[in-house]
Amino acid sequence: MSFQDKVVIVTGASSGIGAATAIKFAEEGAKVALVGRNQEKLNNVAKKCGNPLIIAADVSKDEDANRVIEETLRYFGGIDVLVNNAGIGSRTNIQDTGVISVYDRIMSTNLRAVVVLTHLAAPHIIKTKGNIVNISSVAGYRVFQDNFAYCTSKAGLDHFTRAVALELAPHGVRVNVINPGPVKTDIIENMGATKEIAEATFNRMEKITALSRVSDSEEVADLILFIASDKSKAITGSSIVTDNGTMLKTNDMSPLD
Repeated sequence: MSFQDKVVIVTGASSGIGAATAIKFAEEGAKVALVGRNQEKLNNVAKKCGNPLIIAADVSKDEDANRVIEETLRYFGGIDVLVNNAGIGSRTNIQDTGVISVYDRIMSTNLRAVVVLTHLAAPHIIKTKGNIVNISSVAGYRVFQDNFAYCTSKAGLDHFTRAVALELAPHGVRVNVINPGPVKTDIIENMGATKEIAEATFNRMEKITALSRVSDSEEVADLILFIASDKSKAITGSSIVTDNGTMLKTNDMSPLD
């Protein structure tokens, strides 16, 4: 797959799936805009991406989302692929004090930011007949204990993807969503868990997958590139699950248990 001179925006590019995706796009010749909140981590990823555009931004803020698109257009002159990967999680119980503020924060990053960025990028992606890849989760299909906000955000993202795919199809623009199961990233630690708890959680997740394994970020990145490539020219409005058979085994995968 070649993305020679294609302009690709990757949000959440400072680590995990986003970092792996940005690196692989760069290896295939793409001009990559790295978007994330952690400048130091972005700089480290950039070292493996040739000459990328680095944009330190919080995509949940409208002014930052606008800046992502504006700086990309100013630096590269267009947009071919938008990878909406940025996401956060936190335990939520509907009876918790302060749960609404946590819900708002999760929805702002996991769903609203995707809507805003897609709205801003769509006219430019129509010009290039490019495509959009959203990164969701099996949480869009399955309910996890004490994670209603995260699950709701991902279910909403899945349906948003299908709606926009239908809207943009007449313009030759494809929109798809990838639903990973357990992937070894720093998301659990970012939710407040210790490294030891995160490792124990991944070990437990490994046991509840049908294939008895947890994916790494590079596996998901490979799938993202395939979906964004011309090899997937017939695929739009699709939810592609890559979960090692997790959904075949269980309906309870609370990430901090």
